[in-house]
Parts: sequence; C-alpha cells; structure tokens
Amino acid sequence: MELQFHVPADVSFPQAIALAEEILALPADPDDGVQTQAIAALLQTSNGARGFFVTFLTGESPLADAPTAGIIRALKSAPAIVADLMTKNLAMSTAMELTHQANGDADQAAGSARVQARSRTLITALQLPALQTELQRLLDSATTATGEYAEFLTRWGYDAEQRQAIQQVVAAILSVP
Repeated sequence: MELQFHVPADVSFPQAIALAEEILALPADPDDGVQTQAIAALLQTSNGARGFFVTFLTGESPLADAPTAGIIRALKSAPAIVADLMTKNLAMSTAMELTHQANGDADQAAGSARVQARSRTLITALQLPALQTELQRLLDSATTATGEYAEFLTRWGYDAEQRQAIQQVVAAILSVP
C-alpha cells in the first residue's frame, strides 16, 4: 500500500513541521519513493520548505547527518527554494553558534554547530548550481556589506565577527582561498 501525503497549498508553518516529522519517520525505502515524493511535495510551498528544513536540520533524525539518495533527489526537485533556504540556514547557524558561545549557552551553541554541519553536508551532497550561486552571493555580501544578502545580514544584526565566520565557512565550501 502506497502512502500519500497531501500538502495543502496554504499549509501553515506549524502544519509543515508536523508533516515533516511524519515524513522523516517513514522508512527510507529506496524502492517505493514514498518519503522522496512526500518531501518533494512539501518543498513546493514556502512554509512547507521552511518547515521541512527546521525539522530536518534541528531534529533528531539521523537522516540529517547522512541524507539518503531519495532525500537528495527530493531536495533537487526544488532548486531555487532549496538554494535560498540552505544558504540562509548555513549563515544563521554559523552566526548563532558564536552568539550562544558568547552568552555561555553551550547546549544552544552545540545545536547551532550541528545545524551548520548538517547544512554543509547537504550543500556538498546537493551540488546544485543555484546553491553555488547563492553561496557566492552570501560570501560577497558578508565580505563587502553590499549585494544580494546585505539586507539579510543587517536584518539579523550580524556583527563583524559573525560575518567573518560566515565568510570562512562559505569560502571553505566554495574552496575559495
């Protein structure tokens, strides 16, 4: 019996999180593709994609540390939204790790470091041209305080140290000296 996940076009962020939890609890059977199809369906809306990444990157599923080929296929089905969200998740987790360290919150810092590591793993596995483009834009903005991601970096109040950390992480992924 094939399970179907219906994702309403107006799915709310909390609904998307609940759906993502259900989807990630499915057996990752490469032969039936149910999990792959369900993730791909969730990625078709902004709230669905955001809910998936929040659940996937911060949750306890071991799939986030070693994503299956099906998960990678599903993520590749929505390259624009995946590129945007993965770029922002990498930046935010990198910056927040420093914030939590400065505040003496080792648990939260470890959580941010885990999200950053998972983001790097996904970015490397995806090899999406759109993602490489977005990462380069983020690197440029973090370096020059201008460009595509300048407003994003400013809106979240990232300081010079956080921007430097973002530059280092992104440059390492892009293999930029």
